[in-house]
Amino acid sequence: MVALPREYVAESCPIARSLEIVGERWTLLVVRDAFYGVRRFSDFCAHLGIPKAVLSERLSLLIGEGVLVKAEGGRGRDEYVLTEKGLRLWPILWSLAGWGDEYYVEQLQRRSYRHADCGGAIGPDRRCMSCGQLPDVADLLVDPPRRPRERVLRDDPVSTAFRRPRRLLEPIPRV
Repeated sequence: MVALPREYVAESCPIARSLEIVGERWTLLVVRDAFYGVRRFSDFCAHLGIPKAVLSERLSLLIGEGVLVKAEGGRGRDEYVLTEKGLRLWPILWSLAGWGDEYYVEQLQRRSYRHADCGGAIGPDRRCMSCGQLPDVADLLVDPPRRPRERVLRDDPVSTAFRRPRRLLEPIPRV
């Protein structure tokens, strides 16, 4: 089996250029989890079920492209944090999540988002339905689905943290 190239050399298109960075399998899920507060390699690995070699490759690419930075975390362990460039991906993830909710996820299994300042629900346009503001991603609270999927509940730290409302970008607590 021949691996497909990551680059779209014949394309002079901003979408093609963007896909060279975030278009590979797993990459957007790594970025999504970073928005949800995942920072440690082991937590990305456990939550996503991604092979370690693939995760290492995706993290290296995202660091090399300035989407993530590697920082020293607690107990000398590396942590991965979104950069300003990485934070600019939030509207894209929001749009993909909205599209997926509309076509592929049952209403009761959808996560909901609230504005941390006033508690208002966030609409499809990313605006707070109470105050009309367009909150920064760090000012969003994510609530778990009203009815979780009918599968075995996972017990990794990320899945456990997602069972309660939490602020986006807030690091997943260590047990």
